[in-house]
Amino acid sequence: MNKKIIIGIVILVILIGVGVWYFLFYNKNTEVVTNEIVPEEEISEEQMRQTIVSLYFFNETTQSLAPEGRLIDVKELLDNPYMKLMELLIQGPQNESLVATIPEGTKVNKAEVKGDILYLDLSKEFIDNHSGGEEQESRTIYSIVNTMTNLTEVDAVKILIDGEENKAFNDNLIKFDDPFVVIEENSIENSNTVE
Repeated sequence: MNKKIIIGIVILVILIGVGVWYFLFYNKNTEVVTNEIVPEEEISEEQMRQTIVSLYFFNETTQSLAPEGRLIDVKELLDNPYMKLMELLIQGPQNESLVATIPEGTKVNKAEVKGDILYLDLSKEFIDNHSGGEEQESRTIYSIVNTMTNLTEVDAVKILIDGEENKAFNDNLIKFDDPFVVIEENSIENSNTVE
């Protein structure tokens, strides 16, 4: 026989032998360890439908507005999230260290977004039942604006009273002529705020 054929056969036998040894012996000793993560409890359908929203109320300790997280069913936000968030603001905080900012008796007549502005039509109780004072009025406006601008589609809030524009709080310190926009933490911008 030709030397080249004999060398080829020997190499082929060696390769086959190494392959058989690997699959029969070596492969068995190197088991792949997999860590399966098993949840402690299954997530219910109700839990999957919940989301956290931030509502802003006045914190008497820090003398500033502070967010309060609320876990609510996503279905409650589907039709009109702005109405739902206003209802929650009107109901007030659950945390005892926070104080409601919306005057009692306030009702939401309508809430709709046009462009990036939320038009919020409130009942006359919003101005009639407000205690007054520029600082308290700013807190009330800012709690609404900060809560609503957490929604990605809202950049500003225009307040109407019983469908009428250009209203103001009873002391005329803060007017509702232009939309309110958050410019920095704990402040609002409205060209009709009296300095």
